[in-house]
Amino acid sequence: MTESRAHELDSADPLGGFPDRFVQSDDVIAYLDGNSLGRPTKATAERLAGFVTDSWGARLIRGWDESWYNLPLTVGDRIGEITLGAAAGQVFVGDSTTVILYKLIRTALDARPDRTEIIVDTDNFPTDRFILQGIAAECGKTLKWVTPDPNAGVTAEQVADTIGPDTALVVLSHVAYRSGYLADAPAITAIAHDAGALVLWDLCHSVGSVPMDLDAWGVDLAAGCTYKYLNGGPGSPAFGYVRAEHQDTFRQPIQGWMGTSEPFVMGPEYVPHDGIRRFLSGTPAVIGMLAIQDMLDLVAEAGMEAIRAKSEELTAFAIDLVDELLLPRGVALSSPRDPARRGSHITIDHPSFADVNARLWARGIIPDFRRPNGLRLGLSPLTTRFEEVRIGVEAIAAELP
Repeated sequence: MTESRAHELDSADPLGGFPDRFVQSDDVIAYLDGNSLGRPTKATAERLAGFVTDSWGARLIRGWDESWYNLPLTVGDRIGEITLGAAAGQVFVGDSTTVILYKLIRTALDARPDRTEIIVDTDNFPTDRFILQGIAAECGKTLKWVTPDPNAGVTAEQVADTIGPDTALVVLSHVAYRSGYLADAPAITAIAHDAGALVLWDLCHSVGSVPMDLDAWGVDLAAGCTYKYLNGGPGSPAFGYVRAEHQDTFRQPIQGWMGTSEPFVMGPEYVPHDGIRRFLSGTPAVIGMLAIQDMLDLVAEAGMEAIRAKSEELTAFAIDLVDELLLPRGVALSSPRDPARRGSHITIDHPSFADVNARLWARGIIPDFRRPNGLRLGLSPLTTRFEEVRIGVEAIAAELP
């Protein structure tokens, strides 16, 4: 029954041809970890080989004048246009997510010098929490912790109950890394602004899988990685969003030569560039931006609305299989059932999952284990087939003690 249902869904899938445009692995039967590392596109395999011979090898240092220098902004504009609902000139690519979060948090605190508190949740990704702990100690600020339902996430009501006149910044994830909960970003942003605070959204688990409209929502700052649903490859550089109205007054704390008004003058003083370029620091990772461009082409071709529709179908099918095959075996669903409140992954919990995950990987079935007892099923809409979901959940059932 589940096999025929998966076949029907794959046959009717308007995005069903896209998985064939990605590099496949002969020993992987079901890849359910696209929310950690996306598959490479076949176009990227060709682009990387050509870059070594034609761009790097043939053009050498001339490549900087011909295209590389502007890549952090041109790729940033495409990320903004295709996935973020952001007009040109507001997104830059460069550094890791950790470094960009540090930059933007310090930028926001400098813009609210008389406010002493930062709101963050206890279930946010460790990097976000650790950076905030360090910055709070560095700058003499106080963290105000929100404790969400671990099977859901931070609500607008919780933020409204926590925020106050001393709040400088709210830092939350748009999609919770563990539960997959999709926060109400427009409502929370409005609540923060009503209190005079700024908002920074971590988009790592939503960019490329959930449509966004940062400009319309009034978002101040955002950061996200590119190796999950943007398929940029391991360690590909992250991006940052800084709303246009803030750019000329916000000061970024890592003042590097690529963010100056005249980088190649090599002057004695730091003078920030106009606009979004001032948020760059060091020399950008040109090779790291190559694969992102190919995935953005596919995302633009498919369209974010169609990607979101496929995502909701994939996670709904996975939950149906979990209900039928795993819940009777003592597995718990630790993600929202409402499709409007979840991203493109779900989490299930069982005390045996650490051992189960190791056996699944040995079989070529790749979910993602999260301590203490969670398996995340990350379903990337352009690369995941419904048949992979069926195979994966049935294999989990078979491996349960």
